[in-house]
Amino acid sequence: MCGITGVYAFTEKGKEAFADLEKSTVQLRHRGPDASNAFVMDKISFGVNRLSVIAPGKEANQPLTDEKRRYWIIYNGEVFNYKQIREKLREKGVVFTSDSDTEVVLRLYMDEGQECLKKLSGFFSFAIYDALEESLFIARDRFGEKPLLYYKDTDKFIFGSELGALLMFDVPRELDYTSLYQYLQLTYIPAPASIIKGVKKLLPGHSLYVRGNKVTEHAWYRLPFDQEKISQNKLTYKQGQAKLRDVLERAVRERLTADVPVGAFLSGGIDSSVMVGLASGISPGIKTFSLGFKDNSFFDETKYARLVAKKFRTNHTELHLSLQDLYGCFKEVLQRFSEPFADSSALAVYALSKHAATDVKVILSGDGADELFAGYNKHRAEYKLLHRGLAEITVKGLAPLWKMLPQSRNSFWANKVRQFQRFAAGAQLSEKDRYWLWASWQNETEALHVCSAQTRENINRRLYSARKSRLLNCLHAERFDLNNVLCADWQLVLGNDMLPKIDLMGMANGVEIRSPFLDHRVVKFAFSLPVSAKIDATYQKKILRDTFKDLIPAELQNRSKKGFEVPLLALLKQEAGNEISYLLSDEYLRWQGIFDAKEVRKLVESLSIRSPHDAPSKLWSLLVFQSWWSRWMQ
Repeated sequence: MCGITGVYAFTEKGKEAFADLEKSTVQLRHRGPDASNAFVMDKISFGVNRLSVIAPGKEANQPLTDEKRRYWIIYNGEVFNYKQIREKLREKGVVFTSDSDTEVVLRLYMDEGQECLKKLSGFFSFAIYDALEESLFIARDRFGEKPLLYYKDTDKFIFGSELGALLMFDVPRELDYTSLYQYLQLTYIPAPASIIKGVKKLLPGHSLYVRGNKVTEHAWYRLPFDQEKISQNKLTYKQGQAKLRDVLERAVRERLTADVPVGAFLSGGIDSSVMVGLASGISPGIKTFSLGFKDNSFFDETKYARLVAKKFRTNHTELHLSLQDLYGCFKEVLQRFSEPFADSSALAVYALSKHAATDVKVILSGDGADELFAGYNKHRAEYKLLHRGLAEITVKGLAPLWKMLPQSRNSFWANKVRQFQRFAAGAQLSEKDRYWLWASWQNETEALHVCSAQTRENINRRLYSARKSRLLNCLHAERFDLNNVLCADWQLVLGNDMLPKIDLMGMANGVEIRSPFLDHRVVKFAFSLPVSAKIDATYQKKILRDTFKDLIPAELQNRSKKGFEVPLLALLKQEAGNEISYLLSDEYLRWQGIFDAKEVRKLVESLSIRSPHDAPSKLWSLLVFQSWWSRWMQ
């Protein structure tokens, strides 16, 4: 794993940006604490920070080049089938000078060009410079596990692993208000947009070819979602179970490959239980890590994780945080965001990654299982609406009542009422509008209310509609069922929330997080299954539960989904007063001019009422943005 950055100069003036390469590289130091290097050649400059996971010796340090010094690569990621690829290349007479997967990617590109991407199993973003053609090739993995952002003007093309690396160059720091509008709804900014106008995120499964002053983008991978093929799937349920066990076990085995210690996150849910169970069969005594909260049992699942650890005799560690501990993470995490990102569970991932980093460099996680096998509450809600019964009609009919009852995420019943209210509101909408509502933390009207008049004027509504339409293209289908929703989740939620979260928080602590559920063969298989294999009137993630029943402790078999949440309300009320009183003060907000001070004050005051609804999450989004803006834009 690494942090990469670089400049391709179109003109002599563009080469002036080379002087900022060192600053850009330093900005990514946390992503690769083991080695740092830079390279400049005529039109190109590369910077890289390396986290050594495979072939940790100096011979694998980057940039790597071939014996003729024509091709140069900087690379962030892991290719799990690199040994098999290396052997096939050796059969062709290719000579290797290191044991690294980086060199395998370079040699494969030299042999096959852009077609090499389809042979890579793993996650990556990399750049290869061809000194003879004076061309640059950049690619990102299938699902966007590793990030890559870029900026182009008349003189140069700049790229990097994080926005902060690009902002070390002379990139105009102009706020994209349409991105801000999306962020206020979703808590993140979906690719290809970023918070800075002109800076783009390379889409998952896409590549760029740069030559002269021309940049060509190509989609080399598309999600294997096809309703027609699903309807023609002839596998029986038992055959599907056998196939799932085979592909997932192989994915776990591959992701245990490393020349450094490997551990696993263990939450006590179905996904991590299956993953740890399979990993323990391959690597007995694997280190596992769980997180709990001393001050709030509602958010603490360590007792369930303990059951799994005991069953598989893992080397288990629990981290129990107080609110003061969480506040410490809060301050550190805000310094890590070079783009606003307000999924509050990032605090938990950060804390656990930091704790695990003292023992391991690689962590397995269960990310992706919910999006593949219908694990979220909104999936059950959508299923119920598509198979309406008396209970669903009753919940919808009681919509006025739910609005009157206390709602929050801080207790079981208040959270249930909140969910009923969202269900009732969504039940009255079209599939696309319902999906967007349930994917959002506040709706479009609420997001506008918190904005100043000038910000509302700066939002490009036509651009916003176009971005939203692209994100929801999975829902434009004649055969609409829950698989369409899962496809949309894969593109929107997984690619822009879950994967950036584990990348940012893991890399902030020098830890590489890998999820077996993101193996492209697992994904292809899961998207070939009918909805009936994933959910029914009783269970979600049905085939996952049934296939790995032997790995899931009995006490966990029928547990409802519990997200990786943190006690955000308590954190904001009891610990974050200084940040709120400064960054969200009337004086600061009026001087800044982005938000409506009166509406923000209402949100702050709602922290103290009996039914705060989603005010803590909305305030968290504002606080994260304000912290980012004060650091990068002020």
